[in-house]
Amino acid sequence: MSAAPTPSAAGAGRAKPPARRRAMGQVLIAAYAVFAVSAGARAFSQIVTQFEVAPVAYLLSVLAALVYLVATLAFRKPGRTWFRVALAACLFELVGVLGVGLWTTLHPELFADATVWSHFGSGYGYVPLVLPFVGLAWLKHVEPETRPRA
Repeated sequence: MSAAPTPSAAGAGRAKPPARRRAMGQVLIAAYAVFAVSAGARAFSQIVTQFEVAPVAYLLSVLAALVYLVATLAFRKPGRTWFRVALAACLFELVGVLGVGLWTTLHPELFADATVWSHFGSGYGYVPLVLPFVGLAWLKHVEPETRPRA
């Protein structure tokens, strides 16, 4: 005859879901996935139809799309390695959006067409500027087993 579990024992079996499965994690992953697809599709279309017009801008958009894709995958995967990949992707994205944003603001004549990160993502409602900050803040709070040991 087995005894009924005590309330504390029953509650112990229900751990909080990992951060990547909670609402904020899902919204962040979805946002990165949408940007990966939209930036990638736009860049692909521009490269196929008018690459000679602005090759640097279009290749920067491909780079942005790849960074968004890597971040999307890394946010979804557990483990310290994927945590580091997500961190690197967010930091690269932050440097990219700040660098390209500054570059396109100071020297707009060098860009015949906009990139995802042009003018700090103004063509996308400045979401590309905000996204890496949100991603980095979220990484600060993900489950401890995916964080690197100090």
